[in-house]
Amino acid sequence: MGCKTCSFNNKSTSNNINGSSGCSTGGSGCSCNKKNVYDWLSNMTYPAHFTPFDIVEVRFKNGRKSYFKNASNLTISVGDIIAVEASPGHDIGGVTLVGELVKLQLKKNNIEIDSEEIKKVYRKATQKDIEVWEEARSKEVETQSKGREFVSNLNLKMKLSDVEYQGDGTKATFYYTADDRVDFRQLIREFATSFSIRVEMKQVGLRQEAARLGGVGSCGRELCCSTWLNDFRKVNTTAARYQQLSLNPQKLAGQCGKLKCCLNYELDSYLDALKDFPTQEVKLRTDKGDAEFVKMDIFKGLMWYYLKNNEGAGKLLKLTKEQVTAVIEQNKNNITNISLEDFESELEESKTENVDDGVMKDSIDRFEKANKKHRPNKKRNKGKRPTENKEQGDKKAINQPQNKKKIVVKKQDRKNNNE
Repeated sequence: MGCKTCSFNNKSTSNNINGSSGCSTGGSGCSCNKKNVYDWLSNMTYPAHFTPFDIVEVRFKNGRKSYFKNASNLTISVGDIIAVEASPGHDIGGVTLVGELVKLQLKKNNIEIDSEEIKKVYRKATQKDIEVWEEARSKEVETQSKGREFVSNLNLKMKLSDVEYQGDGTKATFYYTADDRVDFRQLIREFATSFSIRVEMKQVGLRQEAARLGGVGSCGRELCCSTWLNDFRKVNTTAARYQQLSLNPQKLAGQCGKLKCCLNYELDSYLDALKDFPTQEVKLRTDKGDAEFVKMDIFKGLMWYYLKNNEGAGKLLKLTKEQVTAVIEQNKNNITNISLEDFESELEESKTENVDDGVMKDSIDRFEKANKKHRPNKKRNKGKRPTENKEQGDKKAINQPQNKKKIVVKKQDRKNNNE
Protein backbone atom coordinates (compact mmCIF):
# COMPACT_ATOMS: atom_id res chain seq x y z
CA MET A 1 0.00 0.00 0.00
CA GLY A 2 1.07 3.56 -0.54
CA CYS A 3 1.57 6.66 1.51
CA LYS A 4 -1.60 8.08 3.07
CA THR A 5 -0.24 11.51 3.87
CA CYS A 6 0.34 12.40 0.23
CA SER A 7 -1.74 9.73 -1.59
CA PHE A 8 1.39 8.31 -3.22
CA ASN A 9 0.89 4.64 -4.10
CA ASN A 10 4.18 2.82 -4.39
CA LYS A 11 5.18 -0.21 -2.38
CA SER A 12 8.88 0.50 -2.69
CA THR A 13 8.60 3.87 -0.93
CA SER A 14 6.17 3.01 1.85
CA ASN A 15 7.46 2.36 5.35
CA ASN A 16 5.80 0.27 8.00
CA ILE A 17 5.00 2.58 10.89
CA ASN A 18 3.22 1.05 13.89
CA GLY A 19 1.79 -1.71 11.74
CA SER A 20 0.58 0.78 9.11
CA SER A 21 1.82 1.57 5.64
CA GLY A 22 2.37 5.27 6.15
CA CYS A 23 5.40 7.17 4.91
CA SER A 24 7.84 8.71 7.39
CA THR A 25 10.64 10.12 5.25
CA GLY A 26 8.89 10.46 1.93
CA GLY A 27 11.18 8.23 -0.06
CA SER A 28 11.97 8.61 -3.74
CA GLY A 29 8.97 9.76 -5.73
CA CYS A 30 6.80 10.38 -2.68
CA SER A 31 5.54 13.92 -2.15
CA CYS A 32 5.49 13.48 1.64
CA ASN A 33 8.84 15.26 1.86
CA LYS A 34 7.37 18.54 0.63
CA LYS A 35 8.36 21.48 2.82
CA ASN A 36 10.22 19.25 5.26
CA VAL A 37 12.29 20.86 8.02
CA TYR A 38 15.71 19.31 8.53
CA ASP A 39 16.09 18.34 12.18
CA TRP A 40 19.76 19.09 12.84
CA LEU A 41 19.24 18.36 16.55
CA SER A 42 18.14 14.77 16.01
CA ASN A 43 21.58 13.26 16.74
CA MET A 44 22.17 15.32 19.88
CA THR A 45 21.57 13.95 23.39
CA TYR A 46 19.78 16.19 25.86
CA PRO A 47 20.88 16.62 29.49
CA ALA A 48 19.50 14.27 32.13
CA HIS A 49 17.10 16.74 33.78
CA PHE A 50 15.99 18.33 30.48
CA THR A 51 12.27 18.12 29.64
CA PRO A 52 11.65 18.03 25.86
CA PHE A 53 9.24 20.42 24.21
CA ASP A 54 5.74 18.93 24.29
CA ILE A 55 4.37 20.39 21.00
CA VAL A 56 4.74 18.41 17.78
CA GLU A 57 4.27 19.32 14.12
CA VAL A 58 1.79 17.17 12.18
CA ARG A 59 1.24 17.13 8.43
CA PHE A 60 -1.97 16.23 6.63
CA LYS A 61 -2.95 16.02 2.96
CA ASN A 62 -1.02 18.11 0.40
CA GLY A 63 1.49 19.52 2.87
CA ARG A 64 -1.03 21.11 5.26
CA LYS A 65 0.64 21.40 8.67
CA SER A 66 -0.63 22.09 12.16
CA TYR A 67 0.70 21.94 15.73
CA PHE A 68 -0.62 19.82 18.62
CA LYS A 69 0.29 19.53 22.27
CA ASN A 70 1.42 16.19 23.69
CA ALA A 71 -0.38 16.57 27.01
CA SER A 72 -0.26 12.83 27.79
CA ASN A 73 3.56 12.68 27.41
CA LEU A 74 3.43 9.99 24.74
CA THR A 75 6.65 8.76 23.18
CA ILE A 76 6.32 10.32 19.75
CA SER A 77 8.96 10.43 17.05
CA VAL A 78 9.10 11.67 13.49
CA GLY A 79 7.10 9.43 11.15
CA ASP A 80 4.51 8.24 13.66
CA ILE A 81 0.85 8.25 12.64
CA ILE A 82 -1.18 9.83 15.43
CA ALA A 83 -4.79 10.77 16.17
CA VAL A 84 -5.24 14.41 17.08
CA GLU A 85 -8.10 16.61 18.22
CA ALA A 86 -10.40 18.05 15.55
CA SER A 87 -13.62 20.02 15.48
CA PRO A 88 -15.56 17.78 15.84
CA GLY A 89 -14.11 14.28 16.25
CA HIS A 90 -10.49 13.45 15.55
CA ASP A 91 -8.09 13.60 12.60
CA ILE A 92 -5.19 11.42 11.49
CA GLY A 93 -1.81 12.79 10.42
CA GLY A 94 1.91 12.08 10.34
CA VAL A 95 4.45 13.63 12.68
CA THR A 96 7.09 15.65 10.79
CA LEU A 97 8.96 17.52 13.55
CA VAL A 98 9.49 17.18 17.30
CA GLY A 99 11.71 18.84 19.89
CA GLU A 100 13.16 22.31 20.15
CA LEU A 101 12.90 23.14 16.47
CA VAL A 102 9.11 23.27 16.84
CA LYS A 103 9.57 26.46 18.89
CA LEU A 104 11.28 28.12 15.94
CA GLN A 105 8.49 27.01 13.62
CA LEU A 106 5.86 28.46 15.96
CA LYS A 107 7.76 31.75 16.09
CA LYS A 108 8.09 31.79 12.32
CA ASN A 109 4.34 31.27 11.87
CA ASN A 110 3.45 33.81 14.60
CA ILE A 111 1.73 31.23 16.82
CA GLU A 112 1.88 31.58 20.59
CA ILE A 113 2.66 28.54 22.72
CA ASP A 114 -0.52 29.05 24.77
CA SER A 115 -2.68 29.75 21.73
CA GLU A 116 -6.09 28.14 21.30
CA GLU A 117 -5.05 27.00 17.83
CA ILE A 118 -2.81 24.36 19.40
CA LYS A 119 -5.02 21.35 20.18
CA LYS A 120 -4.25 18.04 21.85
CA VAL A 121 -2.73 14.77 20.73
CA TYR A 122 -5.12 11.92 21.57
CA ARG A 123 -3.09 8.76 20.90
CA LYS A 124 -1.01 6.89 18.41
CA ALA A 125 -3.20 5.70 15.57
CA THR A 126 -4.46 2.14 15.89
CA GLN A 127 -5.11 -0.23 13.03
CA LYS A 128 -8.83 0.57 13.16
CA ASP A 129 -8.11 4.31 12.97
CA ILE A 130 -5.97 3.77 9.88
CA GLU A 131 -8.62 1.63 8.17
CA VAL A 132 -11.28 4.31 8.70
CA TRP A 133 -8.83 6.92 7.45
CA GLU A 134 -8.09 4.94 4.29
CA GLU A 135 -11.79 4.47 3.59
CA ALA A 136 -12.42 8.21 3.99
CA ARG A 137 -9.51 9.16 1.73
CA SER A 138 -10.74 6.82 -1.00
CA LYS A 139 -13.96 8.85 -1.28
CA GLU A 140 -12.27 12.16 -2.05
CA VAL A 141 -12.01 11.84 -5.85
CA GLU A 142 -15.65 10.81 -6.24
CA THR A 143 -16.81 13.52 -3.85
CA GLN A 144 -14.88 16.17 -5.78
CA SER A 145 -16.37 15.14 -9.14
CA LYS A 146 -19.91 15.14 -7.77
CA GLY A 147 -19.30 18.44 -6.03
CA ARG A 148 -18.27 20.06 -9.31
CA GLU A 149 -21.51 18.84 -10.87
CA PHE A 150 -23.49 20.55 -8.08
CA VAL A 151 -21.52 23.78 -8.62
CA SER A 152 -22.26 23.79 -12.36
CA ASN A 153 -25.95 23.01 -11.80
CA LEU A 154 -26.29 25.96 -9.41
CA ASN A 155 -24.35 28.27 -11.82
CA LEU A 156 -21.94 29.39 -9.12
CA LYS A 157 -18.86 31.35 -10.21
CA MET A 158 -16.36 29.29 -8.25
CA LYS A 159 -13.88 26.49 -8.84
CA LEU A 160 -13.81 23.46 -6.56
CA SER A 161 -10.12 22.57 -6.50
CA ASP A 162 -9.72 19.96 -3.76
CA VAL A 163 -11.56 17.91 -1.13
CA GLU A 164 -10.01 16.68 2.12
CA TYR A 165 -11.77 14.22 4.44
CA GLN A 166 -11.16 14.22 8.14
CA GLY A 167 -9.49 11.15 9.64
CA ASP A 168 -12.69 9.82 11.23
CA GLY A 169 -14.72 10.32 8.02
CA THR A 170 -17.35 12.58 9.62
CA LYS A 171 -16.29 15.85 8.02
CA ALA A 172 -14.96 17.06 4.67
CA THR A 173 -13.31 20.36 3.78
CA PHE A 174 -13.99 21.71 0.28
CA TYR A 175 -11.29 24.07 -1.03
CA TYR A 176 -12.40 26.50 -3.72
CA THR A 177 -11.25 29.61 -5.56
CA ALA A 178 -13.47 32.50 -6.64
CA ASP A 179 -12.98 36.05 -7.84
CA ASP A 180 -16.05 37.49 -6.08
CA ARG A 181 -18.14 36.64 -3.05
CA VAL A 182 -20.18 33.45 -3.55
CA ASP A 183 -23.44 32.52 -1.85
CA PHE A 184 -23.03 28.76 -1.41
CA ARG A 185 -25.68 28.09 1.25
CA GLN A 186 -27.71 25.96 -1.15
CA LEU A 187 -24.53 24.17 -2.19
CA ILE A 188 -23.75 23.20 1.41
CA ARG A 189 -27.25 21.72 1.76
CA GLU A 190 -26.69 19.67 -1.38
CA PHE A 191 -23.34 18.42 -0.07
CA ALA A 192 -24.67 17.51 3.38
CA THR A 193 -27.69 15.66 1.93
CA SER A 194 -25.75 13.78 -0.74
CA PHE A 195 -22.62 12.80 1.23
CA SER A 196 -24.09 12.63 4.80
CA ILE A 197 -21.14 14.47 6.31
CA ARG A 198 -20.33 17.79 7.92
CA VAL A 199 -19.22 20.33 5.31
CA GLU A 200 -16.65 23.10 5.63
CA MET A 201 -16.03 25.50 2.76
CA LYS A 202 -12.58 27.11 2.65
CA GLN A 203 -11.58 29.71 0.09
CA VAL A 204 -7.94 29.76 -1.02
CA GLY A 205 -6.02 32.00 -3.39
CA LEU A 206 -4.65 30.98 -6.74
CA ARG A 207 -1.13 30.64 -5.38
CA GLN A 208 -2.34 28.48 -2.47
CA GLU A 209 -4.27 26.31 -4.91
CA ALA A 210 -1.16 25.69 -7.00
CA ALA A 211 0.80 24.90 -3.83
CA ARG A 212 -1.76 22.31 -2.76
CA LEU A 213 -2.15 20.60 -6.12
CA GLY A 214 1.48 20.83 -7.26
CA GLY A 215 2.79 20.61 -10.81
CA VAL A 216 5.81 21.25 -13.04
CA GLY A 217 6.86 24.76 -13.99
CA SER A 218 8.27 26.09 -17.25
CA CYS A 219 11.79 25.44 -15.90
CA GLY A 220 11.12 21.70 -15.87
CA ARG A 221 11.16 21.36 -12.09
CA GLU A 222 8.40 21.01 -9.51
CA LEU A 223 6.68 24.18 -8.41
CA CYS A 224 8.54 26.06 -5.70
CA CYS A 225 5.33 26.77 -3.80
CA SER A 226 4.53 23.05 -3.51
CA THR A 227 8.03 21.87 -2.53
CA TRP A 228 9.88 24.39 -0.36
CA LEU A 229 8.40 27.90 -0.58
CA ASN A 230 6.39 28.69 2.56
CA ASP A 231 5.61 32.40 2.25
CA PHE A 232 4.22 34.17 -0.81
CA ARG A 233 5.89 37.53 -1.30
CA LYS A 234 4.40 40.23 -3.46
CA VAL A 235 5.50 40.04 -7.09
CA ASN A 236 4.88 42.88 -9.59
CA THR A 237 5.98 43.85 -13.06
CA THR A 238 8.66 46.18 -11.67
CA ALA A 239 10.83 43.13 -11.00
CA ALA A 240 10.56 42.17 -14.67
CA ARG A 241 11.45 45.71 -15.79
CA TYR A 242 14.59 45.77 -13.65
CA GLN A 243 15.71 42.47 -15.23
CA GLN A 244 15.06 43.79 -18.77
CA LEU A 245 12.41 41.13 -19.45
CA SER A 246 9.65 41.55 -22.00
CA LEU A 247 6.31 42.25 -20.33
CA ASN A 248 4.61 39.26 -21.90
CA PRO A 249 1.91 37.90 -19.54
CA GLN A 250 2.13 34.40 -21.01
CA LYS A 251 5.86 34.12 -20.24
CA LEU A 252 5.83 35.88 -16.87
CA ALA A 253 2.82 34.02 -15.42
CA GLY A 254 3.04 30.65 -13.71
CA GLN A 255 0.54 27.83 -13.49
CA CYS A 256 -1.50 29.79 -10.95
CA GLY A 257 -2.05 32.59 -13.48
CA LYS A 258 -0.13 35.09 -11.35
CA LEU A 259 3.40 36.41 -11.83
CA LYS A 260 6.08 33.81 -11.15
CA CYS A 261 7.58 33.84 -7.67
CA CYS A 262 11.04 33.25 -9.17
CA LEU A 263 11.06 36.83 -10.53
CA ASN A 264 12.15 37.90 -7.03
CA TYR A 265 15.00 35.42 -6.72
CA GLU A 266 17.64 37.34 -8.73
CA LEU A 267 16.16 40.80 -8.28
CA ASP A 268 18.72 41.85 -5.63
CA SER A 269 21.63 40.98 -7.94
CA TYR A 270 20.15 43.10 -10.73
CA LEU A 271 19.55 46.02 -8.37
CA ASP A 272 23.17 45.92 -7.19
CA ALA A 273 24.42 45.86 -10.79
CA LEU A 274 22.17 48.78 -11.80
CA LYS A 275 23.69 51.08 -9.17
CA ASP A 276 26.70 51.81 -11.42
CA PHE A 277 24.58 52.62 -14.49
CA PRO A 278 23.63 56.20 -15.42
CA THR A 279 20.00 57.22 -15.55
CA GLN A 280 18.13 56.00 -18.61
CA GLU A 281 15.85 59.02 -18.91
CA VAL A 282 18.63 61.44 -19.87
CA LYS A 283 19.13 62.07 -23.60
CA LEU A 284 22.66 62.37 -24.96
CA ARG A 285 23.25 65.66 -26.85
CA THR A 286 25.66 65.16 -29.75
CA ASP A 287 26.76 67.00 -32.89
CA LYS A 288 24.11 65.10 -34.89
CA GLY A 289 21.22 65.56 -32.46
CA ASP A 290 19.83 63.91 -29.35
CA ALA A 291 20.30 60.16 -28.74
CA GLU A 292 17.61 58.27 -26.80
CA PHE A 293 18.12 55.18 -24.66
CA VAL A 294 16.85 51.89 -26.14
CA LYS A 295 18.16 48.91 -24.13
CA MET A 296 21.05 47.70 -22.01
CA ASP A 297 23.03 44.61 -21.07
CA ILE A 298 23.38 44.85 -17.32
CA PHE A 299 26.13 42.33 -16.61
CA LYS A 300 28.24 43.27 -19.67
CA GLY A 301 27.91 46.97 -18.89
CA LEU A 302 26.66 47.99 -22.35
CA MET A 303 23.97 50.48 -23.38
CA TRP A 304 22.35 51.08 -26.77
CA TYR A 305 21.19 54.52 -27.93
CA TYR A 306 19.13 55.52 -30.96
CA LEU A 307 20.39 58.48 -32.98
CA LYS A 308 18.25 60.01 -35.73
CA ASN A 309 19.79 61.40 -38.89
CA ASN A 310 18.69 64.55 -40.72
CA GLU A 311 16.82 62.41 -43.24
CA GLY A 312 14.72 60.79 -40.51
CA ALA A 313 16.53 57.45 -40.52
CA GLY A 314 18.15 56.17 -37.35
CA LYS A 315 21.09 54.15 -36.11
CA LEU A 316 21.72 52.09 -32.99
CA LEU A 317 24.97 52.90 -31.23
CA LYS A 318 26.56 50.62 -28.62
CA LEU A 319 28.38 52.31 -25.74
CA THR A 320 29.75 51.27 -22.39
CA LYS A 321 28.31 52.68 -19.19
CA GLU A 322 31.56 54.59 -18.57
CA GLN A 323 31.32 56.25 -21.98
CA VAL A 324 27.69 57.22 -21.37
CA THR A 325 28.62 58.71 -17.99
CA ALA A 326 31.40 60.73 -19.63
CA VAL A 327 29.02 62.07 -22.31
CA ILE A 328 26.47 63.10 -19.66
CA GLU A 329 29.16 64.95 -17.71
CA GLN A 330 30.20 66.81 -20.86
CA ASN A 331 26.58 67.72 -21.61
CA LYS A 332 26.30 69.22 -18.13
CA ASN A 333 29.19 71.51 -19.07
CA ASN A 334 27.30 72.53 -22.26
CA ILE A 335 29.62 70.51 -24.52
CA THR A 336 27.57 69.08 -27.38
CA ASN A 337 30.09 68.63 -30.20
CA ILE A 338 30.44 64.95 -29.36
CA SER A 339 30.50 62.11 -31.88
CA LEU A 340 29.06 58.87 -30.55
CA GLU A 341 30.45 57.00 -33.57
CA ASP A 342 33.95 57.64 -32.24
CA PHE A 343 33.04 56.04 -28.93
CA GLU A 344 31.60 53.02 -30.73
CA SER A 345 34.72 52.65 -32.91
CA GLU A 346 36.91 52.75 -29.78
CA LEU A 347 34.81 49.97 -28.30
CA GLU A 348 35.18 47.84 -31.45
CA GLU A 349 38.96 48.40 -31.55
CA SER A 350 39.36 47.36 -27.92
CA LYS A 351 37.25 44.29 -28.64
CA THR A 352 39.45 43.23 -31.59
CA GLU A 353 42.60 43.74 -29.53
CA ASN A 354 41.30 41.39 -26.86
CA VAL A 355 40.37 38.76 -29.42
CA ASP A 356 43.64 38.80 -31.41
CA ASP A 357 45.93 37.77 -28.58
CA GLY A 358 46.90 34.17 -27.72
CA VAL A 359 45.16 31.09 -28.95
CA MET A 360 42.09 32.99 -30.20
CA LYS A 361 44.16 34.31 -33.11
CA ASP A 362 43.50 31.21 -35.23
CA SER A 363 40.05 30.36 -36.48
CA ILE A 364 38.20 27.32 -35.23
CA ASP A 365 37.98 25.66 -38.64
CA ARG A 366 41.71 26.03 -39.46
CA PHE A 367 42.20 22.25 -39.39
CA GLU A 368 39.31 21.70 -41.78
CA LYS A 369 40.80 24.18 -44.27
CA ALA A 370 44.15 22.38 -44.15
CA ASN A 371 42.52 19.03 -44.84
CA LYS A 372 40.61 20.40 -47.82
CA LYS A 373 43.88 21.08 -49.69
CA HIS A 374 44.95 17.42 -49.58
CA ARG A 375 41.59 15.97 -50.50
CA PRO A 376 41.39 14.48 -54.05
CA ASN A 377 39.07 16.04 -56.57
CA LYS A 378 36.13 13.65 -56.50
CA LYS A 379 34.29 15.26 -59.41
CA ARG A 380 37.24 14.94 -61.81
CA ASN A 381 37.95 11.29 -60.91
CA LYS A 382 34.33 10.27 -60.56
CA GLY A 383 33.52 6.94 -62.30
CA LYS A 384 37.17 6.01 -62.96
CA ARG A 385 39.30 3.44 -61.27
CA PRO A 386 42.40 4.66 -59.45
CA THR A 387 44.67 2.40 -61.53
CA GLU A 388 43.33 3.79 -64.82
CA ASN A 389 43.83 7.38 -63.62
CA LYS A 390 47.38 6.58 -62.68
CA GLU A 391 48.19 5.00 -66.04
CA GLN A 392 46.70 7.91 -67.95
CA GLY A 393 48.73 10.35 -65.89
CA ASP A 394 51.96 8.46 -66.65
CA LYS A 395 51.24 8.45 -70.41
CA LYS A 396 50.65 12.19 -70.43
CA ALA A 397 53.88 12.79 -68.55
CA ILE A 398 55.83 10.71 -71.09
CA ASN A 399 54.26 12.18 -74.24
CA GLN A 400 54.28 15.80 -73.12
CA PRO A 401 57.95 16.69 -73.88
CA GLN A 402 57.85 14.85 -77.26
CA ASN A 403 54.86 16.88 -78.39
CA LYS A 404 56.67 20.08 -77.58
CA LYS A 405 59.64 19.06 -79.73
CA LYS A 406 57.42 18.23 -82.70
CA ILE A 407 55.76 21.61 -82.50
CA VAL A 408 59.11 23.39 -82.47
CA VAL A 409 60.29 21.49 -85.52
CA LYS A 410 57.23 22.35 -87.47
CA LYS A 411 57.73 26.04 -86.75
CA GLN A 412 61.33 25.96 -87.94
CA ASP A 413 60.30 24.21 -91.20
CA ARG A 414 57.75 26.91 -91.90
CA LYS A 415 60.38 29.62 -91.49
CA ASN A 416 62.76 27.93 -93.95
CA ASN A 417 60.03 27.55 -96.56
CA ASN A 418 59.06 31.18 -96.31
CA GLU A 419 62.64 32.29 -96.83
